[in-house]
Amino acid sequence: MVSAMSYSALAEFGRTLLKRPTLQEGLPIISEYAKQVSGAERCSIFIYNPKIQMLWTTLADGAEKIMVHQDDGIVGHTVKEGKPILVNDPYDDPRFLAMIDQKTGFVTENIASIPIFDSTRRIIGVFQLLNKPGGFSREDAKFMIFFAHYISGYLELAMLFDDEAKILTKGVE
Repeated sequence: MVSAMSYSALAEFGRTLLKRPTLQEGLPIISEYAKQVSGAERCSIFIYNPKIQMLWTTLADGAEKIMVHQDDGIVGHTVKEGKPILVNDPYDDPRFLAMIDQKTGFVTENIASIPIFDSTRRIIGVFQLLNKPGGFSREDAKFMIFFAHYISGYLELAMLFDDEAKILTKGVE
């Protein structure tokens, strides 16, 4: 059950996020809040570019930038299926990219992977929570779907803001 305090914390999170217009500023705030609320150890936010058919993390706790083709991994399957994927035993799931754990030294115990849709219902990204004690449940997925809707407008505007900033900077150079 969601308490009045939970709604108050969510509203405060929203106010804090709106003060950060760029992805670089906002994504760490989103990650920290998602981890705090879910109890997960890590949060990765992937941005999806359908033109090049790639997803990449602009934020991955404790890891360098990760790039994944849209056909690969749990994150790629999340884009393909357009719905949340919960995996509580990733090393037994053929979709799991164990090579990322090998590269980063992190051991993934469970994954919640949630698509993020823009205002036209196209997928613009995926956020993944990793390693929640006891694993992820359907209740977790319900909250994360709500949370993905909550942050989608911010992400859409921040990506537009970042694109415009790049265009303006190119004119100055």
